[in-house]
Amino acid sequence: MKLSETTSKGTGFQPRHGLLVIVGNYGSGKTEIAVNLALQMRRAGREVQIADLDIVNPYFRCREAFAAMEAEGIRVVTPTGAQMWADLPIIVPEIKGMLHGSPEKLSIFDVGGDDVGARVMASFREHLADEPYQLLQVINSRRPFTDTVAGCLKMMNAIEGMSRLSVTGFIANSHLVTETTADVILEGYRLAGELAARSGRPLELVTAMGDLADDPRVAGLDVPVLRLERIMLPPWLRREAKNDSAGTVPNPVPAARNKPIGRP
Repeated sequence: MKLSETTSKGTGFQPRHGLLVIVGNYGSGKTEIAVNLALQMRRAGREVQIADLDIVNPYFRCREAFAAMEAEGIRVVTPTGAQMWADLPIIVPEIKGMLHGSPEKLSIFDVGGDDVGARVMASFREHLADEPYQLLQVINSRRPFTDTVAGCLKMMNAIEGMSRLSVTGFIANSHLVTETTADVILEGYRLAGELAARSGRPLELVTAMGDLADDPRVAGLDVPVLRLERIMLPPWLRREAKNDSAGTVPNPVPAARNKPIGRP
């Protein structure tokens, strides 16, 4: 397995650059990762801002954690007011200003892993210029299209082809929500390890929800393990949310499902 040169057993994940793009297909858990990373990096003392570019999935967007992140001092860049909950491809101008990173400030981009998400990334390619970035593809071995190495490679190639950006590494986030076990996490770790070996890109991070991160088999892995806190909830579980700019938040109507990248 090719591991990140800047990580080793026993150390936490530290983004190498000021720009971190997290992309994953529906159900991969990439928004949960993006929000947890933002909160943990901020609590560690780093200045953090996060952009919600998942314009397809109406239920699990990082903007749903708007109040919690802003309370921690994280700048959340997202449409405001009534547009905040619209199922439309709304990209605010402030995002372009986030594309010029610095070591002191971490900019996280939460991007949907479908054809629309890839086009969103492509629209920012010219603004990146020579800015260094990490683009991490989230792999969930228990979801369609990413349950085999071949499927993951096909999606990686499609992401790169449509976005004109390079995937720089992977995050193993295999889960079955409340039915997740250490065996499920280890299954995802092995799949991502094979993917890393085949692609020549490092496995940067393995995730585990709550106490599963303390399982000796998970904690002893040779890559950093990100302990996740359950933040993103489906609308039938979360309470009605409010924030100063949008007022009462209605349950959104699902948008038409876009196709996963690389699939007909």
